[in-house]
Amino acid sequence: MSSALQGLRKMRIIAIPLTRPTARKFPASDAKRTRLTYYQFALAAPRPNPPHPTTDSGDKDGDGNPVKKGRLEGIANWVMRKGIDTWAGFGKADGGWRLRTYQLGERIVDRLDFEELALKSIDPSLGPSIARLKLTRAMEEKRESLTVTIPIVFPPSLLSSSEVLSELRANTKHRIPRHRRGFYFWMLVAPLTAPFKLIPIIPNLPFFFCVWRSWSHYRAYRASQYLQSLLEHGIIVPEASDSLDEVYKLHPYSQSSLSTSTSMPLDTVNSRMHKSTFQPDQEPQHEVLLGRNAVPAILSTFELDSTAGADLYRAVEQARVRVSSGRDEL
Repeated sequence: MSSALQGLRKMRIIAIPLTRPTARKFPASDAKRTRLTYYQFALAAPRPNPPHPTTDSGDKDGDGNPVKKGRLEGIANWVMRKGIDTWAGFGKADGGWRLRTYQLGERIVDRLDFEELALKSIDPSLGPSIARLKLTRAMEEKRESLTVTIPIVFPPSLLSSSEVLSELRANTKHRIPRHRRGFYFWMLVAPLTAPFKLIPIIPNLPFFFCVWRSWSHYRAYRASQYLQSLLEHGIIVPEASDSLDEVYKLHPYSQSSLSTSTSMPLDTVNSRMHKSTFQPDQEPQHEVLLGRNAVPAILSTFELDSTAGADLYRAVEQARVRVSSGRDEL
């Protein structure tokens, strides 16, 4: 088996349903989401061999080939790394405006849609190439061998094979126009922050915020398009997981499992609850399926790291707040 196929075997998407409609008036379809689902993406194929220092020191794509990057993209990546290092330095400051800015920024991240943060983790340049996957699939079928697929793991007691694919399709269709608009909006707003450059000592934080939001939307937009291509070519296939099913059975959602996220301030959570709680006589349109108490079990079952844990905690909290709003569409 080729190195590309071996890498693909380690790829997966974990679909973790967070809510479901209380009535079956929301049939699963490719056009509209019927529930909130947290997707944990592992689509970056492992690099087969470290590059030789004298021949190639660049990134590899999902097939082990060098990623061709233009000059502008290289500059963008350099700026990105520089910004990340600078931001990390703000968090290590002893006090002052740098530390306060960092704390405010982390609160803003907690308010971003968990779907956007999950999509940003996908780098299409490091994932499998659609063109090469189609070629490899044709070659494998001629040899009557295994076809190239990426499994999407799901709990069979909550979703069927067709539903899990329909929900992912609907999610990508929902996110593509949203992130395309966000990308252009923040890019157009960025130049309006130029007057803030007149303030001495303190950097133009509004400008950097606009650029960061534009970049974030762009990453999510590209990732949504990439997922849509994988779905259209039949690369993503459902895979039922009894282990994930067991987590839902052992850790059902209850009000006693409700607590604040480790990364979300208490005052923020309380204010959201106060603003979004529906009236007692209003019947909720959706029900929450997962609480914080189930997160450690999911991390252990799929051997996920602490970063995935923080993202899942954030998704669980956001799902609860959206359901408490009483809206038909989440």
